[in-house]
Amino acid sequence: MSTTKMGDSKANCKGSMIVVSNRLPFVLKRNEKTGELERSASAGGLVTAVAPIVINGKGIWVGWPGIHLDNPDEKIPESDPDDQTPTAGLLSSKVVVVNSEKKIFDKYYNGCCNETFWPLFHSMPDRSTFISDNWKAYVQMNQTFADKTLKALKMVIAEKKDDVTPMVWIHDYHLMLAANWIRQGAEENGMACKLGFFLHIPFPPWDIFRLLPWSDEVLQGILGCDMVGFHIQDYCLNFIDCCQRNLGCRVDRKNLLVELGGRTVRVRPLPIGVPFDRFVELATKAKPLLPSNQKIILGVDRLDYTKGLVNRLKSFEVLLEKHPEHIGEVTLLQVSVPSRTDVKEYQELKEEMDQLVGRINGRFTTPSWSPIRYIYGCVSQDQLASFYRDASVALVTPLRDGMNLVAKEFVACQINPSPGVLIVSPFAGAGETMHEALICNPYEIDVAAEVIHRALTMPEDERILRMNHLRRRERDHDVNHWMKSFLKVMDALEEDRDDIGATTMQPVTIDDFDDYLSKYIGHTHKLALLLDYDGTLAPIAPHPDLATLPHETKHTLQRLSNLSDVYIAIISGRNVDNVKNMVGIEGITYAGNHGLEILHPDGSKFVHPMPVEFEDKVSELLKALQEQVCRDGAWVENKGALLTFHYRETPLHLRNALVEQAQTLIQNAGFRAATAHCAIEAKPPVQWNKGRASIYILRTAFGVDWSERIKIIYAGDDATDEDAMQALKGMAATFRVVSSHIIKTSAERRLPSTDSVLTMLKWVERHLSRRKPRNNSLTYKTTRKRDVVKMHMSFDIKDNISGASSDESVSN
Repeated sequence: MSTTKMGDSKANCKGSMIVVSNRLPFVLKRNEKTGELERSASAGGLVTAVAPIVINGKGIWVGWPGIHLDNPDEKIPESDPDDQTPTAGLLSSKVVVVNSEKKIFDKYYNGCCNETFWPLFHSMPDRSTFISDNWKAYVQMNQTFADKTLKALKMVIAEKKDDVTPMVWIHDYHLMLAANWIRQGAEENGMACKLGFFLHIPFPPWDIFRLLPWSDEVLQGILGCDMVGFHIQDYCLNFIDCCQRNLGCRVDRKNLLVELGGRTVRVRPLPIGVPFDRFVELATKAKPLLPSNQKIILGVDRLDYTKGLVNRLKSFEVLLEKHPEHIGEVTLLQVSVPSRTDVKEYQELKEEMDQLVGRINGRFTTPSWSPIRYIYGCVSQDQLASFYRDASVALVTPLRDGMNLVAKEFVACQINPSPGVLIVSPFAGAGETMHEALICNPYEIDVAAEVIHRALTMPEDERILRMNHLRRRERDHDVNHWMKSFLKVMDALEEDRDDIGATTMQPVTIDDFDDYLSKYIGHTHKLALLLDYDGTLAPIAPHPDLATLPHETKHTLQRLSNLSDVYIAIISGRNVDNVKNMVGIEGITYAGNHGLEILHPDGSKFVHPMPVEFEDKVSELLKALQEQVCRDGAWVENKGALLTFHYRETPLHLRNALVEQAQTLIQNAGFRAATAHCAIEAKPPVQWNKGRASIYILRTAFGVDWSERIKIIYAGDDATDEDAMQALKGMAATFRVVSSHIIKTSAERRLPSTDSVLTMLKWVERHLSRRKPRNNSLTYKTTRKRDVVKMHMSFDIKDNISGASSDESVSN
C-alpha cells in the first residue's frame, strides 16, 4: 500500500461550490440580554474539509440556522474576530438561510426524517412511521431548500468571472428530493450547474426500502443529481438495485451507473474519513484522564437505538461471567451523548440503559472497583482524545451505521507505543473498510464477549501490526482525501478527473430487452402491442402537426403488422382520424381521444356516448378558452369530444397564471382538467379512459378469455397512460417513456426516449421472426362489418368493464 499522504494537501476546486445541508456549518443563538444573534463554530470533520472549499471558491452555504427566525431577512452575524475555526472565513453574505414555520419544520425533521427515514434506512422498519402529513412537510421543505439553492446559484453566476460551471453539493437524507427542483429551476432559467449528492447514513436493500410509500419519489429525487455518493460499495449496489426494481431504470452494476430520463447518473463509494492530523495533535496534547492500573474498554456513541448499546452492555456482562479473571482489572467506559431527549423511544432507551448499568454494577462491583463507568452527556474533544489514546479496547458495535467515525478517531489517537485494539461491527460502514479491526456481530452476545476477551488478551506484537495498518490507511484516506475524491468524481478537481470505469450508460440496444421480454412473451404466445403516439412513437413537438412518426419507426410497425402473431393498437389523445393519418398504416386498431373513439381493423367504429348536455358545452368552453386564455403563445386544440389547452410556447413566467385560469374555466364548465405535456385536457365526466379502452380493444379482438390467449406490451409517456398500465398490471409488460422529472408510474420499466421504444419494437420483430411458422396463425374475434358501435351511458357510473359487452348496440 502506498504511504503517500493524499490528505496532506487541501483540494483545489474548479469553480464555485454551493453546499446544501439541513444545518448551517455554525450554530446561531440569540443573546438573552441583547436579543442579538450570536454565531459560534461547529465542530466536525465535514465542516473542516468542506468549508475551506466553499470559502476559497467564493461559494455559498445553504441551510437552516438552528433556530426559527421571526424575521427571515434578519442579518446573520459575522464570525468572532478571534475565531480560528474553518468557518471563520464564511461571510454572512455567503450564507443563504432556510427558514420555515415551526410546525412544518417539526413534521419534516422530527417526523419524516427521524421517525421515517432514520430507522428505515438503518434496516429497522418496525420503528418507522409512515405519516402522510409528515411526508407533505418533507416535500414542502425540500422545495424551500431548492428555491433557496436556486437563489444561491443566481448569486454565484452573477459574480462568476470564468467559464467554469458551478457545483451544487446536497447532503444527506434530509434533502433527498431537492435536486429535482434545483435541476428544473436551473434549466428553466438557463443556469448551468453540476449536481452532487452524498448520503451520510446507510442505504437499505430493496426488500426494506420498498416498504416506503414514497420510495419512487425518493429515488427519482436523488437521481436528479449527476453523481450520488455513498460510504461503501454495498450501499451503492443497494441503491442501484432499488433504481432497477422500483423504477425500472436501466443500470450498469459494473460501472455503477443508473439511467433516468436519458441522463446517466454516476454512483460512487466515497468512504468518509476524519481530520487525522488534528486528532493526532489533540492526542499528543491531551492530559491523562484514565486510571493506569486498569484496562479500559471504551464506547462513545449517541444514545440511539441503532448503536447497539444494550447488546454491548449484555456482552460485557457475559464477559465477566465467563472470564472472571477480568473482574477488578477491566472497566467499560461508556460515553452516551444525549439525543432526541423529547422523543419517547429515546427516553425509554435511556431508562433501559440506566437500569442495565445499575444491575451489572450491582452484580459485580467490589469495594475498590466498578465494572461500568457510565457518562451520560457530552465530553470535550480534548477529553475524548485522551480517552481514545489511553483505552485498551474501543467497542464500535452498532446494529447499523453508515460509517461510524468514532472508529477512525480512535485509530488516529492511538499514538502510544503499546496500542489498543479496535472492535467493529460488520453492520457499520467502517467494518467494510477497516480490515485489521476485530469484527464483532453485536447480535451474538456470547460471541461478542469472546471477541472482547480476545482483544483484551491480544499480544502486543499483533496489536502493533494491526494498528499500524489501520493508522496508515486512515492517514492516507482522511477527510481531505474524501473531499478530493468527491471533487474528482464531479470533474471539479483542478489536477485530476474521475477514472472509475465508464461514466455514461450505453444507448439502449436490442439485447437490453432479452431478459425481460423473452421470458414474458416466450416462443409460442401471440402478442398485442398497445402504443401511445405522442412522446412514445413520435417525439414531442411544439405543435401536434409537427409530431411526425419517424420513417424507421413507421417501417418497423408496418413489418410487425404483417406478422401473423402480432396485433397492434395505437391509443392516443388525438382524435381517431388524426392519429390514423399520422401513423398511416392499414389493418391495425386506432383509438382516439384516449379511447372515446376506436376504429377497428375491419372498418367498424366504436364511439363512447357523450352526455347530451355536454355536446353544447364543448363549443361554449372552446369559445371561453379562446377569448380568455389564448394569448402569449397558448392555444386550444378542438378534438371533437375533447379540448386541449396548449401552453408549450408560453414564456415560463406567464404559464402559472394562464394554467390556473384555464383549469378554472374547464372545471366551471363541468369538465375534468387533466394535466398533459405542457397542456391541459378538458375531458367530459365519463367513466372511460385508456385503461378501459385497452381492455375493450383486447376483448373485441381476442374474446372474453383474451388474458389467457395473448401476451401484451403497453408503452406510453403520459399520465393518461397510467390508467392503462394500472388496468393491465400483472397482465402486461409495461413501459413508461419518462423525462428526469419526478414521475410516479405503474409501469414495470422506464425508457428514456422514443428511440428506445423503436429499439423495443425491433426486439419484438427479431424475437417473433425467429419463430417457426405455425398452422394456427393469429386470428381475431370478428363480427359483421359495422359502421358505428356505441355503448350505453357510463356517465359517472363505475360499471364493471367485464360486463361492457352486454351493453353494446349496433347502429347502422
